[in-house]
Amino acid sequence: MPKMKTKSSCKKRFKVTASGRIKAGQAGKRHGMIKRTNKFIRDARGTQVLSKADEGILKPMMPYAR
Repeated sequence: MPKMKTKSSCKKRFKVTASGRIKAGQAGKRHGMIKRTNKFIRDARGTQVLSKADEGILKPMMPYAR
């Protein structure tokens, strides 16, 4: 059997945790920080773990990241 391909966009943007969840950077922090609240900026630091529904979309795109 030939190797399965991993989506390059997923490989660059997401990591899989030890428990199998998918970790991603927080969205909405590229520009326009003046109009954002301080609470939003504080809460959006670091990374977040994606929801189960989003994981279902992404896991087939990363066949070897399990």
